[in-house]
Amino acid sequence: MAAKRKPVCLALQGGGAHGAFQWGVLDRLLEADVLDVRAVTAASAGAMNAAALITGLERGGAEGGREALDTLWREVNQSGGRNVFGDSAVWSKALTPDWLKGTPMWQAGQTLALSMSPYSFNPFNLNPLRRVLETAVDFEALRASSIQMFVSTTAVRAGRSRIFKSGEMAPEVLLASACLPQLFQAVEIEGEPYWDGGYLANPALWPLFYTDTPDDILLLPLNPFQRDEAPREAGDINDRLNEIVFNAPLVAELRAVAFVQDLIAEGKLKPGEDRRRGIRIHVIEADEWLGGESLHSKFDTEWRYLNKLKQHGRTAAEAWLENCLPKVGKASSVDVKARFL
Repeated sequence: MAAKRKPVCLALQGGGAHGAFQWGVLDRLLEADVLDVRAVTAASAGAMNAAALITGLERGGAEGGREALDTLWREVNQSGGRNVFGDSAVWSKALTPDWLKGTPMWQAGQTLALSMSPYSFNPFNLNPLRRVLETAVDFEALRASSIQMFVSTTAVRAGRSRIFKSGEMAPEVLLASACLPQLFQAVEIEGEPYWDGGYLANPALWPLFYTDTPDDILLLPLNPFQRDEAPREAGDINDRLNEIVFNAPLVAELRAVAFVQDLIAEGKLKPGEDRRRGIRIHVIEADEWLGGESLHSKFDTEWRYLNKLKQHGRTAAEAWLENCLPKVGKASSVDVKARFL
């Protein structure tokens, strides 16, 4: 099978508990054993999936990857239930009637909770995600792996994206990449505080353009790009704004990819010139499966919900394997301009 696998790079977007959808996608791709993953760029929950994936691949190939991802999400579920991603009481669905969430009193309470600083309500900086990572991820294997890994973070003081590479992998890097500033204190690395990488790179594609990696990039997004209707309720407006903000960096990079592709197609730029490459983009979409989920579901780590997302991911991957896999190595299987720009 090794000779038949198609070399690819993976790009894993962040999205809290919705990362279980990526778990399902990766599980089915590993089961099919048709891709040779050479590099992974990721942010937030996507970075957690990337770390578990590479850990497993180093330990036992495709089956090892499946086992490591399963371990990761079992640990997510067991470390505080809904609270592993920093759920606050106002976002939890537990024991809360839906009608109550639409009342002015509830919405005022939500606004008040979001105005609180994690330096006040979590002064000891407790983060159950650390134990999850230390249990499910082999950081020594990540640093030594031939699979290149790029994890995006947001440098708070500098206001810019920082990409950590394979040799720099440590629990603090993944915690920084998943650090929502309303819920966790900034993660300090070498004296610089960092927040969630998704604000400026979700995930970063550009590291793949300047390294020796395959020209095929398989993107696994988690935030819906399109909605059928404009939101009207306060909670729905906040949900949609969150999606737009966390998709914006990726859309900007895809616009740059499309621009270079146009120049190559028009003969105005030769592949390899000025370090530009003819990148081929592939996407396993999540809109159909996650488009109906709200923002607070990103904090829902109950086992039944995670497994529902996993099965959705496997279904989406199955459709991609049937319809798009033959194009890998030959052409993009998605029209980037028509779909995202």
